[in-house]
Amino acid sequence: MRHFNLITIVLFVVVVVAGSCRERPPAPEQQTIPMHDREVIRRGIEENVYPLPTSAEVVRLLTDLDMGFIIGVTNPVDNVSRYITSRSRAINMGIYGADLSYATLYNMQQEVIDYLNAIRILANELNMGHIYDEDIYDQITENFDDRDKLVEILTAAYEKTYSQLVDNDQEALALLVVGGAWIEGMYLTTHISESTYHVEGIVRVLMEQKRSFDLLLDVARPLEDHPMIKSFLEELQPIKKAYEDVTTSLTERQVEAITAAIAEVRESVTN
Repeated sequence: MRHFNLITIVLFVVVVVAGSCRERPPAPEQQTIPMHDREVIRRGIEENVYPLPTSAEVVRLLTDLDMGFIIGVTNPVDNVSRYITSRSRAINMGIYGADLSYATLYNMQQEVIDYLNAIRILANELNMGHIYDEDIYDQITENFDDRDKLVEILTAAYEKTYSQLVDNDQEALALLVVGGAWIEGMYLTTHISESTYHVEGIVRVLMEQKRSFDLLLDVARPLEDHPMIKSFLEELQPIKKAYEDVTTSLTERQVEAITAAIAEVRESVTN
């Protein structure tokens, strides 16, 4: 199975801001990032994050396993009004981006519309500009039966989006979006079956995502003193602890611990 980058699904999250990220988040939550640290983050993401498995791959796995679309497992779009800080908005843009991939690859057309609308709301509230590319939705609907093409559309949109975020000094927000996407991808993975440990393909993904999680922490290190990133890294501690004893395989106890940690963190960032 092809390995897609960790942030493939982020493309939809910020497709509303692609080409227009000139406005910044509210001043109280801004923090200037030294040029050296910006370059470290850029290289870290480009060299380490791109090649890793992503929630897009997870969704592909779910469809290949014929697990079926699970109603209620995604973050309800009604929650969008809860997110009133730049930090919570960025994280949940990532979460809704993962949910959008989930709905898209299962041909859930109404859910696709709902998640695109939620993403647009968060983007506007982050002062990223009111840009909505209707061509993206058209491309999705035209290719609902071609999953490879759908992932290709996501990837192309992300590449444009990422360059805009970084070029406009919004690395912190970009990392929060990436983190939110990772959390939701893992949440979907661990909640598609009542007996996750006995689904071989899913256990493999959980094992692979240990490396992506470690790399995410590494990429975030230059920003660890940034208020938004610092609090987010603290919130991820349950996951870090759950993965501590994982080496080359996963026991049922470890899978249960990772599942519980993911659920705890996901509840924290979505409520």
